Amino acid sequence: MTLRLYDTSSREVRDFVPLRPGQATVYLCGATVQGVPHIGHVRSGIAFDILRRWLAHKGLDVLFVRNVTDIDDKILRKAAEAGRPWWEWAATHERAFDDAYRALGVLPPSGEPRATGFVTQMVEYMERLIERGHAYTADGNVYFDVRSLPDYGALSGHKLEDVHQGESAGTGKRDHRDFTLWKAAKPGEPSWPTPWGRGRPGWHLECSAMATSLLGAEFDIHCGGMDLVFPHHENEIAQAHGAGDAFARYWLHNGWVTMGGEKMSKSLGNVVSIPAMLERVRAVELRYYLGSAHYRSMLEYSPGALTEAAAGYRRVESFLQRVSSRVGEVAVGEIAPAFGEALDDDLGVPAALAVVHNVVREGNTALEGGDGAAALAAASSVRAMMGILGVDPLDAQWATVGDESAATAALGVLVRAELQRRAEARAAKDWATADAVRDRLAEAGIEVTDTPDGAQWALKGEA
Repeated sequence: MTLRLYDTSSREVRDFVPLRPGQATVYLCGATVQGVPHIGHVRSGIAFDILRRWLAHKGLDVLFVRNVTDIDDKILRKAAEAGRPWWEWAATHERAFDDAYRALGVLPPSGEPRATGFVTQMVEYMERLIERGHAYTADGNVYFDVRSLPDYGALSGHKLEDVHQGESAGTGKRDHRDFTLWKAAKPGEPSWPTPWGRGRPGWHLECSAMATSLLGAEFDIHCGGMDLVFPHHENEIAQAHGAGDAFARYWLHNGWVTMGGEKMSKSLGNVVSIPAMLERVRAVELRYYLGSAHYRSMLEYSPGALTEAAAGYRRVESFLQRVSSRVGEVAVGEIAPAFGEALDDDLGVPAALAVVHNVVREGNTALEGGDGAAALAAASSVRAMMGILGVDPLDAQWATVGDESAATAALGVLVRAELQRRAEARAAKDWATADAVRDRLAEAGIEVTDTPDGAQWALKGEA
């Protein structure tokens, strides 16, 4: 393996060496299904979908788990405010996230555990922690004793004296820095039986139990947004190590989507929902935009940046479509070596996209010069590279998206009729009519190129 990844835990770029040869095990902290997904939510899904695709391209069998947090303080509060059952609220918004991931071409996970389905494993985890002296019970609550673990704070760099968990208050904590594993039942809230009384799980416990249940006591990569480093991921590590599990070998964190320099979040009211975004641009263009920055960088959202990214995608799309129409079917070929080098360097997508656009320019030059073989080779390479990024324009998902395809097909019928009229006028040496057709198409933003195979057309700015 030549892949190198930035590991938050060691604070350095490390060679990726799988735990088991030929396989990569990955856990991604998925959605807390409290509301409609926005672009900040799905950025991690897209960033680590690219990681997954690259690992698979390198020949690894990827076991990819993305959880669903379907029981949580926010879910209970928002469901109550809406006068709806908590489980129905969670299920409704879980489907909304599924729709968003599907629309944006995120591959379905190998496993998608819900927190409520792993309560038994959580109880067993707490029993192990209590037996090993890292957890204690009080008034039906179960807490983790952070002072019992010497390396607590190593992932985030937090010093123990500065720790503040920021969680809803329970009773019986020995130290305010301890965090909740299990919350004692409250009237009107869902609860499950345990040896210490009925209650519901704490957020951090859910992921440790689900990850180790499905991927084992030790696995390769744990992913999530950088906002999860503390307290969530720090506490996952504490639970796992306290229970005797080695847990994740690499920790990867993606940057936020920001607006006006602030993290996009519902609490700040600066969110742009996925359904709203898909009214502005095609899903593939939105995915291209969200995946175009380096995964560890902040992505400052603006309509202008989105428009610019969409135009960049359409240039690639137009090239592939023109090669397909002029030369023939474009199969998926081989990636350019520089593209692989870019992704091997901590998933350097911006550098990888620069390679894609260089190959597109070379292909366009070959196409206009009449070198169909070179253009076809370039297009095949572009398909391979764009496929790894999840945005191959000729992939069936993007090539057959209902309304867009219908509009494109209708436009094609009209343009071909005009080109036929122009061809007939040229054959009759009616140059005035032929020029008028071409000028009318140009005014509509359609560029006509005469080739040995006949007139070809493309939208201006997409060549």
